[in-house]
Formats: sequence, structure tokens, C-alpha cells
Amino acid sequence: MRKHIFVAAAVVVLALLSFAVFPSHTYLFADTQIYAPILERLWNPSLLGHDLLATQPHVAFTIHDEVALAARWLTGAGFREILAAEQFLFRALGIWGVMLIAMALGLSARMSALVAGIFTLGAWVWGPIVLTVEVEPIPRGFAVPLILLAIGLASHGRDLAAGLAVGLAFLYHPPAVYPYWLAYFCLTLWPSKPEVMRRRILGLLPLAGSVLILLVLSRLQVGASERQALLGRIQPWLETVQRLRGPYNWISIWGPQWIWHYLVLWAIAIAAYWRIRRSVPFDLRFFLLGLPLVGILSMPVSYLLLEKLKIALIPQFQPMRALLFVTAFVLVCAAAAGIRAAQEKRFPESLLWFLVVFSLPLEFKITQLLFPFPAEALQRHRLVLLILLAALATLAAWSEPRWRRLSLLPWCAAVLLPFWLLPAYGRVMFFTPPESPELTALADWAKDSTPTDAVFLFPDARYGLAPGVFRATALRAVYVDWKSGGQVNYLQHFSREWWARWQTTMAPRFNPARTPDYSALGIDYLIVQPSHGLPKATPVYQNRGFLVYRVKR
Repeated sequence: MRKHIFVAAAVVVLALLSFAVFPSHTYLFADTQIYAPILERLWNPSLLGHDLLATQPHVAFTIHDEVALAARWLTGAGFREILAAEQFLFRALGIWGVMLIAMALGLSARMSALVAGIFTLGAWVWGPIVLTVEVEPIPRGFAVPLILLAIGLASHGRDLAAGLAVGLAFLYHPPAVYPYWLAYFCLTLWPSKPEVMRRRILGLLPLAGSVLILLVLSRLQVGASERQALLGRIQPWLETVQRLRGPYNWISIWGPQWIWHYLVLWAIAIAAYWRIRRSVPFDLRFFLLGLPLVGILSMPVSYLLLEKLKIALIPQFQPMRALLFVTAFVLVCAAAAGIRAAQEKRFPESLLWFLVVFSLPLEFKITQLLFPFPAEALQRHRLVLLILLAALATLAAWSEPRWRRLSLLPWCAAVLLPFWLLPAYGRVMFFTPPESPELTALADWAKDSTPTDAVFLFPDARYGLAPGVFRATALRAVYVDWKSGGQVNYLQHFSREWWARWQTTMAPRFNPARTPDYSALGIDYLIVQPSHGLPKATPVYQNRGFLVYRVKR
């Protein structure tokens, strides 16, 4: 009972620290700029009727919208609050899953909390551009913690519960789940005792149910004006647009810089697994080895299917985001290996494992630590912090089985201090706040003082976040912006229209002389920075960050 209470308390504390301190959480920084307007229009169809993004949603194959809409109907809360509550819940479930994995490796509850604390610091997965701990409330950020929970449950023989968790993950974000199912199918097919095989087969049943539910919901999806093209091939013009707007899907763009990083990480994951192999339960082996392998294989597979065969499904499926599991299991396995080494008094080995582990949330490229590098390639303060955190974790792991009470202090320091030291001393920040007082005031003015069907353009914003934040908070249409172009991975007709709008209004540098041309495009208001004020024109609204001009028709 005391162990269960400790685990529950550790999950809550780590979830609170990760949510409130580091890596924290945000809204309208990235993909929520896409989901928020879609949800607002699904809730109130009178809004954003002239917005290209909001009128062509891509949420048919996720329950993200259904859950958010139902929660708003039941509670009356706004989408921001609803999504934040979901984010906290799923993050806590993911932390529990990591603790279950660590305990399955034979670690004590206290050391399992150390592993979970390290994992919860998060890490960038460069190239595909995802985070192991998402800072935004998006479907993938809900699905990955559920996958971790499913692995933890399966490693303790609770396959049906694991199947339910990963079935829910599938409903939120189907592409995130395929590495788990590949590993679990292999596990199910492995010859075992009849009762064990029956237990594993039970874990497959929720998959069938989740597939059926998703198919039914996709047919009932409202608000969609274009269906996602799952079959067919990518046309040359669309490939050009996707390469520009979604380079993370194309390994030929980022591969030369990052392939070796992931190959080295994979080798480290295998070495860490080998170090702890005697304590790994049989079922867990399929996940610790299988999911990173799927991640590595996703690179050549994606290259073949996308860049050679041009299959239209691949930019939507985004298989290379399975590289997340290479990074994730380096964090888990190397931390467990570091703990084992410290408890066996192999201090140099333990320190090396923890140096690898903490290098990832500190945003080091792993090859920088393993091969010679110029001195200027590393930031000195992060290197000092890296050594400090690795030494602190080694001390906590070594002292835990020896001085049960006295070891509490180094353990608390090793678990808790990184949440403050990474952002404060390491200056690590996974996002910059997208909102500002000036942008908030602008959105409030537009919401209160302009027609619901008004269309705005930020002609000098280029690749900035302001237009997407404005759309979601002011609930007014934006003619075109960079962030909404992420939909080119999903919708072909949207892609053609978005590209035409971008080329017409945003690709050229802002020229005030072109202002009269905007009226023919259906644009009602221009929003520019003060340095780009229109000569001989009076703004209808202004603050320190923005000037708004009415376009005459």
C-alpha cells in the first residue's frame, strides 16, 4: 500500500512540475493554431466562414474534436481550458507509464521516479520535429503518453488494460501508434504457454474496437469540405509545396545533418538494453528493442514510399516521427543502466550513462559528446550543468540502497532540481510565448469592433506566429499565413489555394503600393507593424505592435 501511495504521489508531483515549471505547457505556439480555429468553427458554424483553414478541417480521423466539443457542452469551459486539462491528465498517465516500465526493470519505486523525472524533462526529436513530451495540447501529445502507459501495463502482464490505453491513443492519433502495434503483434505471435498467449490476444481486441469507432466517426464528421487523399500519388507541384512547407517529412532535406545522430542514439539504446538485459521482463524486451528499431527503419521506408514512390498517404502518416521512440528509450534504458552501474559502484560508467541521458533535454547533438568537436560548438554553461546533473543522479542512485533515510536528500535533488536548473541555468526553452499584450489587445479589438465575416491579412508577417494567434483568439478569418500551410500534408485542393494565396500576398516583400490590389481578393483589413505604416492612410486601430487599415472596396 505504501508503495502505491508513493507512486501516485510521485506521478502527481512530477506532472505538476512538468506542467507548471519545465518543460511547461503552451497554447497557440504550433499546431494548436490549426486545431483551435477548427474547433471554434465546429462549435459555432457562424464563425470563420471565410477562413481557408477553418472551413477545411482535417480532423475526421481523430476523436480530438469530438472529445473537446463534448467537454465544452458538458462544462461550458473554453477550448483552451479543456485542452489544458486533457494535456495534464495524459501527461500524468505517461509519467505513470514510465514508472511502470522502470519498476518492471527491477528498480525501486524511488529510482523509478528518478527515471520518470528525467524522462519528463523532455527532448527534441530533430528532423521530424517532435518532442518526447509535447508542450501543446495536440492529439499526438495525448497519444504518446498513452502508448508509454500501455507499454508499462503490458510489461506487468496487464495486456487488456494496455490494449485499452493504446486503443484510446489510436483514436486520438493513429499514426503515433503503429510502432507499438508492430512490436505487440510480434509479441503475440511468439510461442508461449496457452494462458500467456490468451492474455496477449486479449490485448489485441481493443484495436479492432478502436478501428471500428474511428471509421464510424470519420463518416459522421461535420464541417469537412474536402476529404483527405489517402490513395494516389503526389503530383510534382504538390511535392514542391510540401517540401517547402513540411520539410520534416523529407529525409533528403534533414537527413545529412541528423541521420548519424539517430544511428548513434540507437546504438546507445541497444548498449543500454544489453547492460540491463538480465532484469528486463520477456514482454518488455519487444518494446525496448522493437520500437527504436521501427524508428530507425522508418527513415529508409519513408524515403522509399515518399521520395521515390510519391505515395500521398505518407505526408499525412509521417512515419519518421517514430524516431521519437529512439530518443525516448535512450532516456529510459540509459537512465536505468546508470542507476545499476552506480549501485554496483561502477561510478565512471554510471556517469557516462547519465551524461548521455541529460544531454538530450539539454539539446546536445549526441555526436558532439562522442566525437571531437570545436570548443565553440558547446555552450559552456550547459556543459557544466550536464556534468552536475549526471554526478547528482549517480550519487542518488549509489546512496539509495545504502542509506535509506540519508539518501532522500540526494534523491530529491536529482529528481527535482533539473526542473528549475534547465530553464534557469541551462537556458533551455522548448517554446517562446506566442502571445503578447499588443497582440491580445489587437485580437480583442477585432473581436469587438469588426464584422464576424471580416477577412484580415498580415502582409509583413512572413513566417511569424501572429496571424495564427490572431485567428484563434479574435475568431476572425485570416486570408493566408505560414502556419496554416501545414495542411498541405493533408488536403490537395487546400494546398493549391493556400499556395496561390501565399505567392500572391506573402511571398513578395510587403509593398504599400499594392494595397489597392488586396480589395479584389476579398480582404477587408491589413495589419502591419508600425515600421510599415501606410503613407497618407489613417489606421482604424493601432497600438505599439500593430497598425490596422481598412481596405476600401
